[in-house]
Amino acid sequence: MSITEQDVARIARLARIDLSPDDITRAQHELTGIMGLIEQLQAVDTSGIEPMAHPLAAHQDIQLRLRDDKPAATHTLEQRQALMSNAPANDNGLFLVPTVIE
Repeated sequence: MSITEQDVARIARLARIDLSPDDITRAQHELTGIMGLIEQLQAVDTSGIEPMAHPLAAHQDIQLRLRDDKPAATHTLEQRQALMSNAPANDNGLFLVPTVIE
């Protein structure tokens, strides 16, 4: 896949990056090279290969250190107030957020 100068200019505009004509040409060549690498990776047959949860899982036994996501009660009013002190708005121990769906 080839990236055109118009593609680079559009990407730069969307990213709000001001590129000179030389920068656009250089970015075009670099992005075209990256797209070529992606095409090479997509061409590799990975059928029958089990996905890994961690990149080093093929070389060593990796266990992710995740804790159970369980709600815990705040035992004291001071704990609740400390937790709520970072909230931009709260009411009676609840976070107040802007209405998204009306």
